[in-house]
Amino acid sequence: MKDNADSRPFAPGAETVLTHGGRDPSAQHGFVNTPVYRGSTVIFETLADAEDARIRYRYGRQGTPLTDGFEAIVTQLEGAAGTVLTPSGVSAISLSLLTCLSVGDEVLITDSVYEPTRIFADTVLKRMGVTVRYFDPRIGAGISSLLSDATRVVFLESPGSLTFEIQDLPAISAALEDRDITIIIDNSWATPLFYTPLALGADIVVHSATKMFVGHSDVMMGTASANDRHMDALRATHRTLGLIASPDDTYLATRGMRTLGVRMREHERRALDLAAWLNEDSRVTVLHPALPDHPDHAIFKRDFTGSGCLFSFVLPPAPREAVAALVDHMALFGMGYSWGGFESLILPSRPARIRTAVPWTDQGNLFRVHVGFEDFNDLKSDLASGLDRYFSTAGM
Repeated sequence: MKDNADSRPFAPGAETVLTHGGRDPSAQHGFVNTPVYRGSTVIFETLADAEDARIRYRYGRQGTPLTDGFEAIVTQLEGAAGTVLTPSGVSAISLSLLTCLSVGDEVLITDSVYEPTRIFADTVLKRMGVTVRYFDPRIGAGISSLLSDATRVVFLESPGSLTFEIQDLPAISAALEDRDITIIIDNSWATPLFYTPLALGADIVVHSATKMFVGHSDVMMGTASANDRHMDALRATHRTLGLIASPDDTYLATRGMRTLGVRMREHERRALDLAAWLNEDSRVTVLHPALPDHPDHAIFKRDFTGSGCLFSFVLPPAPREAVAALVDHMALFGMGYSWGGFESLILPSRPARIRTAVPWTDQGNLFRVHVGFEDFNDLKSDLASGLDRYFSTAGM
């Protein structure tokens, strides 16, 4: 993107960044899209070139014009100092934690965190000699009571991708002021279009780019973006660990990003409509922070400018047969672990088995829903039939 002709500073909107960011047709013989660079070896013409660390492209693992372009888009949207790409969302999470933690340190993690994050913390980090403690997602400024001299990282995920608690990031950031503690946050649900954690006090933002950034259920990728204070360390750890996203995946992810704005708005509209429709049924408890009756709605309205494609609902207690009756015979809603694509998904889950700081006491059955792009009336009809099967099997 170029400045305006009169040389005044040009501050593009998010959709302009998504459309024009990270590409330079003049450097690609006029082609709109940066091509895939499938390469490991870079040839140097002279010994001086080989010894010149300032040369940008030195080895495939250190990036290509295509990876630079994708990183530039995310960096600009997040308001970050820089971004690195990883092969998956989990690898972006583990990279960020490994960048900031050493033996003897402590990390505090929201109890509503993505289960693979919890597994990494409870296995690798503990094996490294890092103390791991979980906290109430709604603790806010009260997190100051949990801090110890060893606390180095607070890890957030807002909202939690199963139970959808919103964390009060500004309050947590204020409570950590003047402490050498890094805030890492998973922003996969809202994306930087609807939530900008670095502006609210976070230090590192991670994404499962597999989901909303890619948008087509065909790529695994993660991103980690940092502020000035943490970017050099993040980039150094990324290089040391040898993390790299494949060229073809990076190309597909870049293509997906071009439509992120329009996809996010449509996902938001459809998810809100379906959540509101479910909320009309007194037998259903809907967990969606954009609904006015959600406990964290005020924080959501203050800090977010929109909502994602994902929410959960809880049905009254019933045996496994009722759960199977609902999900096994859906015509449109598939059953799968990811989300963010064009297809709608539904997934039963049991938060109680992993919660530790704040026990999940609801005895009902939780279902997580991703709302895709099928005809909306068809989606309602499919889900209504599933609910009928659930309640009929349960004898309700």
